[in-house]
Amino acid sequence: MSSAFSLGIDFGTTNTVVALADARGPAHLVNFSAPEGELFAFRSALSFHAPAEHPQERTVAAGPWAIDAYVEDPVETRFIQSFKSFAASESFSETQILGRRYRFEDLLSAFLLKLRDYAGPGMADLPSRVIVGRPVTFAGAAPKEALALARYETAFARMGFSEILYAYEPVGAAFFFARELHHDATVLVGDFGGGTSDFSIIRFERQAGEIRSQALGRSGVGVAGDAFDYRIIDRLVSPALGKGSSYESFGKVLPIPNRYYSAFARWDQLALMRASRDMREIRRLVRDATEPAKIARLVETLDENYGYQLYRAVSRLKEALSADDRAQFRFEAGSISLVRDVARAEFEGWIAPELARIEAAVNAALADANLAPEGIDRVFLTGGSSLVPAVRAIFHRRFEPSRIETGAELESIASGLALMGRERDLSRWTTRA
Repeated sequence: MSSAFSLGIDFGTTNTVVALADARGPAHLVNFSAPEGELFAFRSALSFHAPAEHPQERTVAAGPWAIDAYVEDPVETRFIQSFKSFAASESFSETQILGRRYRFEDLLSAFLLKLRDYAGPGMADLPSRVIVGRPVTFAGAAPKEALALARYETAFARMGFSEILYAYEPVGAAFFFARELHHDATVLVGDFGGGTSDFSIIRFERQAGEIRSQALGRSGVGVAGDAFDYRIIDRLVSPALGKGSSYESFGKVLPIPNRYYSAFARWDQLALMRASRDMREIRRLVRDATEPAKIARLVETLDENYGYQLYRAVSRLKEALSADDRAQFRFEAGSISLVRDVARAEFEGWIAPELARIEAAVNAALADANLAPEGIDRVFLTGGSSLVPAVRAIFHRRFEPSRIETGAELESIASGLALMGRERDLSRWTTRA
């Protein structure tokens, strides 16, 4: 392993990005020669395939290769995405995939090892040390930070790293943004990923030709893009698949359990539903449901593994509503066809609870730094959900628009982590598990 450069890895809920930095100059992203062309944003997804003619065989793929494997044979392929969301979940111990048990660290290490293989020469000679991004607050109702970091430690150690350091993701983005600063500034960085929204406030000053930095405050909340997706599925898809309907049991009419739809609307749990105990119950409900056609659609969606098609439909709607006041939601797979126009104002009403939590986290970061909005010189927003107009409005209500910048939505964290590796005193910015 080489020590001539520093390595930063941004393992994200939706995408993973890797960057390298030499002693001078900008960081360089690791590219992947994917089937659709060169890319640097590697999809945080896994697929496990067992051919029907050879059921004991196992083929594991990651990133765009996982998507291709799923598209080629969706019924015989287990496709898992957003699995970072249960990194800090004590209730998630393991899952069964094609007859084998996988803990979170097994899923993550399988993903990382495949990522390394697909990168080819770009990751052939790794340094012994890696700086890994981590959220300020992990996703989940009661996240266990120590558990998540222990799981990370096991997985990254399997890649061969002997020194694994962790830095807050928005701090990594701040180091990336600091390259563009030509004067002293207090910067608030907002990082909006798939599972978390994280904020850091850092003071950057130039001294003797170098940029010096000091952390002032931070905050985070375990909601972001995937939570917005949950609201879309809950409002547009789940009612057509039986949510809110009933079934008959021993002469009584009872509501369909809501927990099925709570899991169905979350990407990390949807991937595991087909092999769950709930799936057997859902199949039995087709016989007893007062609206059996709706439950049959739910069974079809799970049995035929339509999760990725649903993800694409939800993502297209979010992207369209970021640009237009109204857009069409269209989810079509097998016998299922759900088409509906959605107004941006309607969508913003659905995600109002998440917006309130994000806004409270921004306020908490300012309070932690003991600063009023006027004390912030620059605001840098990164991550895909920073493009949602209602998210941007949170910052436009507090800061002058001229102070707010966006960009490098996918590369800023990994590049900043790699640049951070040049710091003389890494202990100021990083921790160990």
